[in-house]
Amino acid sequence: MFEAQSLPSSVSKRDLYASLAQQLAALLEGEPDAIANAANMSALIYQLVPELNWAGFYFMRGPELVLGPFQGKTACVRIAVGRGVCGTAVARKASLVVQDVHAFPGHIACDSASRSELVVPLMKDGWVLGVLDLDSPHPNRFDDEDREGCERLVQIYLDVSELNG
Repeated sequence: MFEAQSLPSSVSKRDLYASLAQQLAALLEGEPDAIANAANMSALIYQLVPELNWAGFYFMRGPELVLGPFQGKTACVRIAVGRGVCGTAVARKASLVVQDVHAFPGHIACDSASRSELVVPLMKDGWVLGVLDLDSPHPNRFDDEDREGCERLVQIYLDVSELNG
């Protein structure tokens, strides 16, 4: 049975994401189911990354993103490509770090407590298959270290999971 290993609060972000990558690889090893893996990855991130109020996935279903496994309060179910931070990340095919979601044009407030957001697209063969979305109740919570760490986690997820567009 896998059990997440917490790190001291004084650990650097670099070490946090290195540990998360190692734990995620062990957690997902041998399991190809994309939904099960997304559920466990969401739980691992929510449990170990500090100052989050939401961590989860949206998957492309036709022309829009549809809610997948997550941890946190209830969420918006459907997001159009180009709308909000998640939809904009899909349209740009790029990760987005938003320091103040209230200043982001077209932000969708699924949880009014969210203040900053990090979205990483799930890319395969040039196609966006979904996004990993992290929200925090603190402004300026995410930076390039978080983005790079989460991009690494997404790659581990994609390498193991059978996710098709």
